[in-house]
Amino acid sequence: MSLSRSVLLWMSENKWMQNNVPRWWFVRKAVKKFMPGESVEDALNAAQNFSAYNIPTVFTKLGENITQISEAAVVRDHYLRLINKISERKLDVEISLKLTQLGFDLSEEEAFKNFSVIAKHAKEKLGNTVFIDMEGSAYTQRTIDFYKRIKLEHSNAGLCLQAYLRRTDNDLNELFGISLSLRLVKGAYKEPREIALPEKWEVDRNYFDLSSKMMNEIKKNGERIIYATHDQKLIAKIIEESKKIGLPKEKLEFQMLYGIKTPLQKQLAKEGYKIRVLISYGESWYPWYVRRLAERPANIWFVLKNLF
Repeated sequence: MSLSRSVLLWMSENKWMQNNVPRWWFVRKAVKKFMPGESVEDALNAAQNFSAYNIPTVFTKLGENITQISEAAVVRDHYLRLINKISERKLDVEISLKLTQLGFDLSEEEAFKNFSVIAKHAKEKLGNTVFIDMEGSAYTQRTIDFYKRIKLEHSNAGLCLQAYLRRTDNDLNELFGISLSLRLVKGAYKEPREIALPEKWEVDRNYFDLSSKMMNEIKKNGERIIYATHDQKLIAKIIEESKKIGLPKEKLEFQMLYGIKTPLQKQLAKEGYKIRVLISYGESWYPWYVRRLAERPANIWFVLKNLF
């Protein structure tokens, strides 16, 4: 792992920085690269703009690891109101959330009830999927077990998997056979070498290997598999591989973050590939924002250039 990435991941977990850095004006200005604003209305307006290019979106309210179970109900009700607003605007927007926002640390049963209510409402009002974001490795097995259980009751539940974890290939083998909706990301948490691949080239290779495996599953069983990456070379390899195995382009789906490689997002949509843009909002953006910088430290120079 590079020194810059290690430093950034340390910064994302540092409590003093979490409490103080978001107040600095130049940091608040810089975060605009990755999110349109802190409010729901900011997210909805951005989604409306993307719809003009036939690009649907995914919303996530930033925040994690609540400390009181009463906060989980507040988050649940927020997502229910959000789904109503999306429906009123007739937008194609899916929801992606962290289980620790719904009380996963405090009561798995309460988290299950809260997620169930959200998934049911999303299906009734929007007819689409609610994704579970994967968090640090301490949550991986619990989250997969939760997904298997929730999938029995809610077919519109989706799951995120991380390519930098050494275990993900085995996790895929275990999950195939369920009616899947999976999103593959590289991974953005600080993990020990025995758990996660430390070098970028190793993660890239594993991401492609997992992608190829997933493509064969799409062709065989029609699963919904999403490739969430901004790596243009990797995207090109995935598209090339899909052509080799005869997978129609409409079966390929990519997701990217708001503000990153926007011309590429529009190009993929124009070429007939499915593409969704993930729009984040909310006040608790600091850990998420710094992890985004850690994924690609070159983004720091982009931010500095725009600031100065």
